[in-house]
Amino acid sequence: MRLKLLLAPAVLALALPLASCGEAPTTRAEHTLTYASPYPPSHPFSRADQEWMDKVARDSGGRIAFRPYWSGALLSNDMSMEEIRHGVADIGLITPIYAKGGAHLLRVQSGFYGGVRDIGEQIAVYDCLAGRFPGFGKELEGLRVLAVQGGNFPGVLTRTRPIRHLEDFRGLRLRAQSDAVDVLKELGADPVNMPMSEVYSALAKGVIDGVVAPADTIKSLHFSEVAKHFTTIRFSRGAYPARAISDRAFARLPQDLQSLLVHSRKDWEAALNRELLKAEADGIAFGKSDGVDFSPLPAAEQARFDRLYNADALGQAQRLSELGIDGLPVFRAAQHLITTGSAQNCAPTENRP
Repeated sequence: MRLKLLLAPAVLALALPLASCGEAPTTRAEHTLTYASPYPPSHPFSRADQEWMDKVARDSGGRIAFRPYWSGALLSNDMSMEEIRHGVADIGLITPIYAKGGAHLLRVQSGFYGGVRDIGEQIAVYDCLAGRFPGFGKELEGLRVLAVQGGNFPGVLTRTRPIRHLEDFRGLRLRAQSDAVDVLKELGADPVNMPMSEVYSALAKGVIDGVVAPADTIKSLHFSEVAKHFTTIRFSRGAYPARAISDRAFARLPQDLQSLLVHSRKDWEAALNRELLKAEADGIAFGKSDGVDFSPLPAAEQARFDRLYNADALGQAQRLSELGIDGLPVFRAAQHLITTGSAQNCAPTENRP
């Protein structure tokens, strides 16, 4: 980490001539902001990122330009928040759900959304929680969130062994997000938490038997090449802050451009939502044409899984107390917002930490 931060200015300097070829604006901007992502430019996340950058550049009248760095050239998955804080890039895709430390509440709260209905509600619930509980802002210190990301509901994609009942999880080594690890263990699986960028290789080599992931990954990450069974078990995932600018980079901008970035949140989130939904439909269609077997989990099994998932989320909320974090009120608030459908009544988007 220290070496990466020290080398960042040199990397940027060496990359400037290459990045300017076809990427720099045709007019001279007052402020050129670097953007970094671990994903390639063809990924749905990156297409939404490019749509947002193009819109901000236009809305600024050319005063803001962006120089993007894709495919992990500058930013890692597990240290992205620290890297943005320390100036590896001005703006970047952050992944608190993979952070090794300092984002315990942000990571665990993504499992508090049992029963959530869609991406819009995921983001609305996050907005409410972030506005109500100071712990969110504390873990985001040094960063200003520019977009919160929900997501398509994950299923389970396996290499050779389909999942028809919950008992079929037993003995499977699965890549899963942190909020699903304990419930999968309870079902007899062997879950591991690794960045999504490493999953294809792990599947191809048989290091893991499958992955908990939404159907869009079948196409976007080429998973149909290495796994052939998709079970539409519903993991009620939540939202998390996913794009951010460092406070230092934000402070360098004049007030009107700061306001432009703040109010562009809804545009970035809308672009992400469109790309995610399109990618899911494309992933299902592509998977069916590429020999992936799709099967639903029986309704009784899904209901049983939902009960296990929410009971585990409650346990995770309680265990946060070991880290000095009171997670129970956050869990209860999330569940109240979802069961009452009242999340849309919270503070407007620009007031989020």
